[in-house]
Amino acid sequence: MVFAMDEMTANELSIKTEKRRGVRFPVVVPVEAKWQEAGGKSVKEAAQAKEVNAQGGLLEMKVYPSVGSQLELTNLLSGEAFRARVVGTRRSTDNTMLGVAVELLIPSETFWGVNFRLKKTSAELVRLHHAMQSGNIDPRILREFRDAVDYVRKTAWAAEEWQERQLQRRDPHTVLPLITAERIRRATQLNDSISADLAAHEVRSETAGMHEFFQAVERVYQHLQLPRSPRVLLSRVPRESLPEIPLAVGRLAHRPLSVFYVWGF
Repeated sequence: MVFAMDEMTANELSIKTEKRRGVRFPVVVPVEAKWQEAGGKSVKEAAQAKEVNAQGGLLEMKVYPSVGSQLELTNLLSGEAFRARVVGTRRSTDNTMLGVAVELLIPSETFWGVNFRLKKTSAELVRLHHAMQSGNIDPRILREFRDAVDYVRKTAWAAEEWQERQLQRRDPHTVLPLITAERIRRATQLNDSISADLAAHEVRSETAGMHEFFQAVERVYQHLQLPRSPRVLLSRVPRESLPEIPLAVGRLAHRPLSVFYVWGF
């Protein structure tokens, strides 16, 4: 039996307890669901998966299959198809139908797409960092790992946002300035760490890679001194990120920086 959202009542479909296996991650995945009613009629309905894991997920759609129904789900982004069954429902406190919980007959790490895998990997990296804190690991290594995880998570978020904005027919290119600002923040953070290591004599001029690093700093310094380069290089960077650049480079170059800022972007 199939229920339209505006036809459902508490008497028609009781709330089912969902036996969830594993943590679900919020995503937006367009899928197509096909199933047969008890009378044999075939139904095809567009849906969106909003919370997923390798075992299944929560689907939102206009018309819902009954609990126990078997479905054929097709990921409209990848074309991959899997069999699933409806194992429960979700309702709001005022009894509004919010979705149906489905279980994939064969668990899959790939069916829900890249965004699910990015979110799951990011969460696993965070758990790994917490686990490492209980071990006998040098705090400097822990700090490096934490910063690297933070950068990976933010970059993964940008990849997720790009896909979701495409699905929502919004301009995905609005994500790019956020990536630029994050790259500048990360570069500033790394430069300050190296500057602190230099001050503590943990890094010296003869340290491997320092010559190439100093040349890279010099190139940044030279670009920032050119009157028109800030307009060219930084016009898409949020203004609050700009003051960090000359300060970090200046600390590494150990000399004052006179940078011509162009604020009228």
